[in-house]
This record gives sequence, structure tokens and C-alpha cells, in this order.
Amino acid sequence: MLRRWGLLAALAPIGVASLLYVVIVRGFVDSAGDHHLGWPLLGVLPTLVFGLWLLTVSSARSAVFIAVAATSMAVGSACETIVLTNVGLIQEPWFPLFSMIGLTADAVSTAAFLAMFATYPTGTLERRWQRIAVALIWVPVAVGPLTLLTTPHVVMQPYIGISGDALPNQFALPWLEWAAPAVHYLIHQPWPSVVLGLGVLYSRAIFGDPEVRARMRVMTWVVTVSLVGFVLWTVTPPVWITSVVVFASLIAMPLAAIHGIFRYGAFDIAPGDRARFVARSSSLLITVLYGIGVATPAVLLADRLPVVGAVLLTTLLAVCLLPVRGWLQRWIHRTVFGDRDRQLSLLSELGSRLEQSVEPGDLLTRLATAVRDGLDASWVRIFLAGPDGKLAPAPVGVAGDVKGEAAASCDLDRADEKLGRIEVGPRRRGDYSEAENALLRTVAAQAAAAVANVRLSAQLAQQLEDLTESRERLVAAQDDERKRLERDLHDGIQQNVVAQIAGLRLARNRLHRGELTADELAGLQEQARETLTDLRELAHGIHPPVLSDNGLVAAIESSVSRFPIPLRMEAEGAIRAERFPEDVETTAYYVVREALANTAKHAGAAHASVELARNNGSLRIVISDDGCGIGTLVPRPRGGLANIRDRVAALRGTVDVFGNEPSGTTVLVQLPVERKGTGHE
Repeated sequence: MLRRWGLLAALAPIGVASLLYVVIVRGFVDSAGDHHLGWPLLGVLPTLVFGLWLLTVSSARSAVFIAVAATSMAVGSACETIVLTNVGLIQEPWFPLFSMIGLTADAVSTAAFLAMFATYPTGTLERRWQRIAVALIWVPVAVGPLTLLTTPHVVMQPYIGISGDALPNQFALPWLEWAAPAVHYLIHQPWPSVVLGLGVLYSRAIFGDPEVRARMRVMTWVVTVSLVGFVLWTVTPPVWITSVVVFASLIAMPLAAIHGIFRYGAFDIAPGDRARFVARSSSLLITVLYGIGVATPAVLLADRLPVVGAVLLTTLLAVCLLPVRGWLQRWIHRTVFGDRDRQLSLLSELGSRLEQSVEPGDLLTRLATAVRDGLDASWVRIFLAGPDGKLAPAPVGVAGDVKGEAAASCDLDRADEKLGRIEVGPRRRGDYSEAENALLRTVAAQAAAAVANVRLSAQLAQQLEDLTESRERLVAAQDDERKRLERDLHDGIQQNVVAQIAGLRLARNRLHRGELTADELAGLQEQARETLTDLRELAHGIHPPVLSDNGLVAAIESSVSRFPIPLRMEAEGAIRAERFPEDVETTAYYVVREALANTAKHAGAAHASVELARNNGSLRIVISDDGCGIGTLVPRPRGGLANIRDRVAALRGTVDVFGNEPSGTTVLVQLPVERKGTGHE
């Protein structure tokens, strides 16, 4: 930590001051003709900014190499500018020392760049021969001091264009002059270092481990293009296209390094620190790149364009590149933060989307669409779960074209109840990050409450519809019962009463004539007794007295005593002695009678049974037979089972009908006995 901040404190003033000097002198003080600002502004500036920024976020050796190389480039460019704008300085006696600074800066810059390329992105190497080769890269750094001590004349930077052969070097030691040729051919020539650095770079990029090859791929391509550009720039006549290639490749180096940081954690920047570091300085990097892009054409064409043309060209590029700057800003944020903006939009819009939906299918479709947009998923589908927690075979909400297996999923849970599941297809770009999986869980938690409310509303609507149908059936049943009683009274008892009235009228006439006999009165008395018997039987059919007097078990045993097939009746001792609420006993009695009537009519059974028991605050009634079975049960609005369901539903009970093994049918009825809020059973 202290080392990198110390390096930053040492290198930043030197590099910034050198670059400012070059720009001021070439651009303003000595601006006549070609000012040669392309190299300092397009070559040195991006690398210097990036190198100094790296020192603020990383202590990796590669970060130090970039910062040192960029600072040395700025120093070398400043030395060149000083010499070219003050030619008289070469006559000064201390000029050999100044020239040594320029030579050393160039050597350090070359060695640092080569070391960075060879050791990218961490600054460490895997093999011993690579470490030895990189160590030899730094040998030319000694060229400045050695030439100062061994060469009797001044050695100038080759690209300055001024020969120092005629300039005496008073600092040379005569007894070391014999080493001057060796220093010139072995150290001053940069090609051995270039070969060593590029050899290590390409050996790692081609023969390294898969992880190393992947991390170096982009930087290797940038270095290759830059190398080709520099070779063409050096050996061919000046052409603007070679200059563009050289400067574009230099600008691409910081971009390739940033790509390595985002994608592979280059320069030892941990994944968790990338967002913080880049968020802190992304605006600065983008501004520098935007300024370089805007100024590049005017800088390169400065010697061919008038001032007005350069200004217009720069202004036009500034306007045209604004969308590119915005795209770059979004790309960096998307690369660093993922799709956080879109994900935040997903969370903010999810509530309004769910509020606009009232139908479960519409809600789940909107939810699937929102999740697909927010996570950039190829498809999303949502399943609902049944009361038993099992997912439905077909999805209810679908967004996108479902292909292949789900890449991620999350259950829709509310309390301990499983409401459904969201399944997400593969992401359109890359894989889902941990943050996106967490977002999916957050969305599922929010959506679960909405799904539960909508499902509850649907259940209430279904129950209301069932209740309405039940009431309609009860009204119809009551009307049928009333009509049956009317028919029974009209066709039975009423006819008997009419016959008795007629018989009494005849008896009165015969009494007036003195013809009435005791047998005739006895016949009328017998008819009245029969009518009374019919009335009692009719009243027994409505509510049997044994049920009111002796309880449920006795009433059922009395009613089934004349059942046409063998029947077994089982009831616990406590059940026989217990009296239930009147509505419970009445409902249970008629449910048993209705079920046994269906068995007698349709089952063709040889044996039947009725069981009564207590079960967790409910009266449990089981009517079963060994008949032909009921097969696939089709709900019907009327009939015996509909009557049973209506009677039981009126007391908030349940009815289940299922088959026996190997044959037969069982009707299971649960009637709640303990009523909430009533304080009694």
C-alpha cells in the first residue's frame, strides 16, 4: 500500500510536468508548422493517465510497470522537446548528463513496457526461464550511465535527428573507452530486449495454461497490432494510415487492460473491488478517451488544416461522438455492475405491473415478462402449485420461446405454503451472477404475496359460485320436497279424508232413515285410524322421532334395519352415548340414508357398512360397499351426491368419494362438531 502510494507521489509530478511542458511548448510556444503533438497527446497521455490510475487501485507489479513506462515516455518526450527547441544546449558542458537522462528514460520506458507485456496481467511468471528473460530485459537501462562513462562523444536519442559524434563527452573515462563498442552493440541496441519480451509474451499466450491464455488473449492481439504499426512507422515512408494504426494501438492498450480487469481480475484487482474502483474513476477515463477521440484528427492533420478547419472538425467530432461516450458509459456500468439499472427498473416497475393485473393468468404473464426483461433471460415460465404443493404440469405465465432446460429457478413461497415456481432460461449474454440470482429471489418474494392474494380471490370467487349453486339446489330440493309432500297428501291422505267425509255423509243419511249399523261406524273408525297411521309415517319421513329421542346411532340403526342387503353398523361406545347438535345429527342421518339408498339402487353390492367415529373435533362417517364402484366421478348439479355435498357444505364439512380395492365405493364425510366462537360442541 505504502509502496504504490509512494511511487504515485514520485511518478505523477514527473510525468504530468513533463507532459505539460511538451504540450505547452509544442502547442503554444513553438506552434509554427508541424508541432508533433500526436505522440504526446495520443501516445503518452492515455498511457500516463491509465498508469497513474492503476497505482491508485492496485499494487501489482504490472501496474508499476505501466506507470513507470508512461512516466518515462513523458520524460523522454520532454527531453526531446528541450533539445529541439533549444539546440544551443548541446554546446553546454553538462549536456552529456542531460542526454544520459533522455537515453535512460527511453530505455526504462522500453524495458517497462516489455516487462508488462511479458508478465501481464499479474506481474508474475510461471517458469524460471521466463523470469530470467524478463530480468535481462532491464539490461539496456544501464545504457545511459555506461555510454556516459565509456563513449568519448555524446550519444543522442536516435529519433531527435541530431548526431552527437562531434560533441565531446568530458565525463568519459579514458581507461574505459575500450568498452564503448560493446556498450553500443550489446546494450544500446533495443532488439535483444524486444525479442526476449515478445518471446515470453507469445510463449505464454500460445503455450501457457488455459487460464493464462484466456487472460492474455486481448492484450496479445493489441501488442501484435501495435508492433506491426511501429515496424511500418519505422521502416516505411511517413503515411497517415501507419500513424493512425500506431496511435490507435496505443489507445487500445489501456482499453485492453481495463477489459482484463473487468473480465479476469487483471492487476490483482479482486472482483469485489472492481465496481468500487471503476465507479470512482470511470468518468475520468471516459472523459480522457472522449477528449482523445475528439482531438485526434485535428492533431494528426494540424499541418494540413487551417485553424478554422481544425476547430470545425473538432466541434463536429465532439457532437458526433457524444452517443459513443454515452454508450461507453453504459457499457462500463453494465460490465461492472451487470444490469443493475435495468434490474432496479424491474423492481420499481414490478409493483405497478402486478397492481394492474386482476386475473391470475394475466398477472403471471406480466410477471414472467418483467423477470425476462430484468434479467435479460431468453425465456421465463411460471408454474402454480396445487393444495398439496405439487406443481401443475403446464405453466400459467410464459414469456419468450421456451427452449431447453431452465438455468435458474426460484419457488414462490408464502409462509409455509408453496404457491408455485419461477423457472428462468439461459441468459442471452453470459451467465447469471450471484446478484441476479438474489434479484430473482427478491422478485419471487414480492410476487408471492400478489399471487397469493389473487389466488385467494379466485378461490373466494369459486366458493361464492359454489355457494350460489348450492343455494339454488337447496331451493330446488325444497321445492321438490314440497311438491312430493303435496302429491303424497293429495294422492294419499287427502283422498282418504275425502272418502271418510263421503262415508260420514252416507252414514248421516242412513242414520236419518234408521238404517245405520254398528259395522258401518266401525269401518269409518278403521279408516280414520289408517289415515292417522299415514300421517304418522309421513311425519316420520320428515324427521324421525327416534332421532330426537334416542340419538344418531339409534336412528341410523332403526332406519337401516330393513335395508335389502347385509349391512354392518359400527360405532364407538362414546358415540352411542353422545348427543350432537341437532343440525349435525339431522345432516348425518340423511347423509347415511342417501348414501345407502344410492348403494341399494346403483352399486349392486353384496355387503355394505356404516362406521361412525370421532376424529379431531369432527364426526367421521364412512359408508362403503363392495359393489361395482363409481368409476370416474363426474360432478352433477343434482342427484344423491349433490344432495350430500350440499348438506355437508352447509355445516362446513367435507365429502370425499373414492373407490375401494378391488371394487366398491367409499363415501367419507367429516362434519365439524366443535364450533369456533360458540363455546360448545
